[in-house]
Amino acid sequence: MIYLHKWHGRAGRENEEGNVIIQTYNPESFPIQCAKEQDYIKFYNQEIKLRKVLKYPPFCDIIKIEVSERNEHNVTKIINQIYEKLVNSQANDMSIFAPMPSPISKIKNRYRWRIIIKCIIGNNVINKINSIINGVKTNQDTRISVEVNPNNMGV
Repeated sequence: MIYLHKWHGRAGRENEEGNVIIQTYNPESFPIQCAKEQDYIKFYNQEIKLRKVLKYPPFCDIIKIEVSERNEHNVTKIINQIYEKLVNSQANDMSIFAPMPSPISKIKNRYRWRIIIKCIIGNNVINKINSIINGVKTNQDTRISVEVNPNNMGV
């Protein structure tokens, strides 16, 4: 646990000093140390280099396609169909990662699997994904969602 005092910029109190407590298993990590030093420029410069190398936003887009249903066999069957069609129609500038269970693989008795795609999004990509999803046979219980640049990959 790190205790930071004389922290400036808390919501609505930017001219007042405040106290912040950060609870972490890794207090020596780069982001925590930058926060402790309040060195936003150092953090930004390192983070933007890393994002460029890993092809994360803003250097590319991330698309998450998720399929959920009560029957796990159907979920894996549908997600694999989508994946196969994506790979077969893939452009050179797309990275398509194999289907995998979502980090929380079951919520309210619904199994969840997903595909992650890295690319620069445009109308051709949107049209291709829509066409593939519309061409997959599903049932009434199947839910397919597509999210561009999701805020949280861990759900």
